[in-house]
Amino acid sequence: MTEPVLKVENLTIEFWVDGVWYPAAIDMNFEVKAGQVLAIVGESGSGKSTTALGLMSLLASNARTSGNVRVKGVEMIGANTSTLRRTRGKEVAYIFQEPMTALNPVYTVGFQIVETLRNHFDMGPQEARVRAIELLTMVDIPDPEKSFNKYPHQLSGGQRQRAMIAQALACDPGLLVADEPTTALDVTVQAEILDLMRGLRTKLNSAIVLITHDMGVVADIADEILVMKDGLTVEHGSADQIFNRPAHPYTQELLAAVPKLGHSPRRSLPSGSESNPAPVLKLSNVTIEYPKRGRIPAFVAVKDFDLEIYPGEIVGLVGESGSGKTTVGRAAIGLLPIKSGSIEIVGTDISHATQKDLFAIRRHTGIVFQDPASSLNPRLPIGESIGEPIYLARLAKGADLAHKVEDLLDQVELPRSYRNRYPHELSGGQRQRVGIARALALTPDLLIADEPTSALDVSVQARFLELLQELQEKLKFACLFISHDLAVVDILSHRIAVMQDGRLVEIGDRDQILQHPKDPYTQRLLAAVPVPDPAEQRLRREARLAAKS
Repeated sequence: MTEPVLKVENLTIEFWVDGVWYPAAIDMNFEVKAGQVLAIVGESGSGKSTTALGLMSLLASNARTSGNVRVKGVEMIGANTSTLRRTRGKEVAYIFQEPMTALNPVYTVGFQIVETLRNHFDMGPQEARVRAIELLTMVDIPDPEKSFNKYPHQLSGGQRQRAMIAQALACDPGLLVADEPTTALDVTVQAEILDLMRGLRTKLNSAIVLITHDMGVVADIADEILVMKDGLTVEHGSADQIFNRPAHPYTQELLAAVPKLGHSPRRSLPSGSESNPAPVLKLSNVTIEYPKRGRIPAFVAVKDFDLEIYPGEIVGLVGESGSGKTTVGRAAIGLLPIKSGSIEIVGTDISHATQKDLFAIRRHTGIVFQDPASSLNPRLPIGESIGEPIYLARLAKGADLAHKVEDLLDQVELPRSYRNRYPHELSGGQRQRVGIARALALTPDLLIADEPTSALDVSVQARFLELLQELQEKLKFACLFISHDLAVVDILSHRIAVMQDGRLVEIGDRDQILQHPKDPYTQRLLAAVPVPDPAEQRLRREARLAAKS
């Protein structure tokens, strides 16, 4: 028997909050051998990410840890700074959940990868640069040599995640701890990243601890699965056992909540009182260009884009990372200027609107941003963040505002007591729910939802999707739902629009796009979707790889 790369014994992690120790992970015991993938799954707040951070002694100062964590025989709990610096990055690497907050905003992504390489290897600047560009190429970042000189904010969410993965893989670590590594990635790039991680396991015999809520990803790559709830291990077994013969009721509920592509009931287009209702959002021949900045040339992100969304309609916008989805969403409510074309919201042209005009229009709109950690004010308690739009619109104040905030917290299934917590005190999924509550605060006519479920675990995601459908059917708001998760788009959308390289390549009703796609690009997207069944996913992966070769 080979010695495990990672051995965890009786790991307990607690946090000191308001004079009380709160347990986040209780008596954890598991090990991962070389070449093995262990997936840790569970709801948001179950202790998955806390456990992962504890493996590398990256917890906040108000945490205390007991037990043992050994990486290649090196004890991480209580280790001195020198040991931790030597081990982190080279022996064990970490892919963080939110790349925007994990990457340093004042350095280019290339510099950050070079820094990792030169800290652990005897490399000159030019040699490290060549290796960094190789790594960026490996994770499929467009134009790696130019991306090397870009700052994190100049990359899309998926591209930032790939840059972080490149940095994590820089030293060919023996243990990779991946916290939601594919959350911000579209299905085609997700498939490539999973192939990359599978290759790391095969070629380097690396061990992988995967933290995720995407059961399709788990089915694709995991050998063993550990299920967590409220800081406790409720079930631990092989992938085949957990997927096909789950013993614990919580595991059964978790698997039942997983959305499956092509299994959702058909959603008919909403029938309004008017026979020909005016569109809530209308984009006509819209072109959006990012101007030249320093060494970064001007870039046309969206070209000749046309789209209409009607009252009560949800249009899913899908495409690969960097295809222009988020750019369209932000321009649609005036957060980005357009180069040409026109945009109308509720009959008002905002193509060249002033800030004063936009202030009035934004009372009719809401937006859920892709990255909840960077879109919430870290200095404000979440209750104030949620209530701010209502207060600024002068719709409520004082006790009335407090009641509205509590109602919104109820809608997104967060405890009312959380109104006094700060964003950093919440898990990724909980922060995303705060963003959703804030977007719904003014009961908008138009909701732009940019990857609103990307940070949510499957059970909370299922409840949120039910909630969004109920609210949308009740309030009849139009929604542009931007997502890379085609199973979620399948559940919600009346129509689906597909983007590639800034252009609209296909649009149609849900069944037409998902069951009879015409464009080869749409067909590739659908082929890359992982399914929550290890046997079926293996067949799909083999078929996809055969088609590529």
